[in-house]
Amino acid sequence: MNRRSFIKNTAGATILATTPSLWSFSAQPFSYEDLIGKGTPNLLGDSYKLRKEAHAAFLKLKAAALQDNIEIKVVSSYRNYAHQNRIWERKYKRFTEQGLSPTAAIKKIVEYSTIPGTSRHHWGTDLDIIDANGDQSGDVLVPEKFHGNGPFCKLKDWMDEHANGFGFYLVYTDLPNRMGFKYEPWHYSYAPLSIPMLKEYRKLDVKKMLQTEKLMGSEHFTEKFIHSYIKDNILDINPTLLS
Repeated sequence: MNRRSFIKNTAGATILATTPSLWSFSAQPFSYEDLIGKGTPNLLGDSYKLRKEAHAAFLKLKAAALQDNIEIKVVSSYRNYAHQNRIWERKYKRFTEQGLSPTAAIKKIVEYSTIPGTSRHHWGTDLDIIDANGDQSGDVLVPEKFHGNGPFCKLKDWMDEHANGFGFYLVYTDLPNRMGFKYEPWHYSYAPLSIPMLKEYRKLDVKKMLQTEKLMGSEHFTEKFIHSYIKDNILDINPTLLS
């Protein structure tokens, strides 16, 4: 198999596609605070925020997609710990007020949302995207809208063909045996940065961090739950991102 190839998009632009073996992985140190969303990383972007290397790659990806009349719009990118905690608390209150038990509420939250301190969006490498040319009414981050006749199916098809060539990989795939977070056809990660960051993250004592932070409902985080969350939610992702 060729280790380097050139892809022609429909507008005639040539895209250099590279395999993981050709990536230049970041050698910069990542602090504990960086990894759990409490750092102050250097971020670039207007309506979105990404680390410098991820931002540069994303601009190239976005420009290439635009030549095929796909206008990539970022719905979510970098989120710090406080932002993720607001999402967590809002959902926890809503679900428990609806009558769910604390453990049932936590289980429902982690279908799609991460526990603060464990989100890939803390790293400035990941982003959720849609096609600005598609119908944006209602909830846009719904899997069905990225397939069939959905408003973002053209974007999904284009990303399937080209995203890897720019270093971006789908995180939560629809592989039948994957556990943890549900399928997210909108969530991509810049692998040359996120792979070494995950490698460093795996060295952390996540259990201790979760028990120390005193999150809303965290008294219901059993040892079994934390072990399962690390194995299924944090680590059961696109295998390429575990390289």
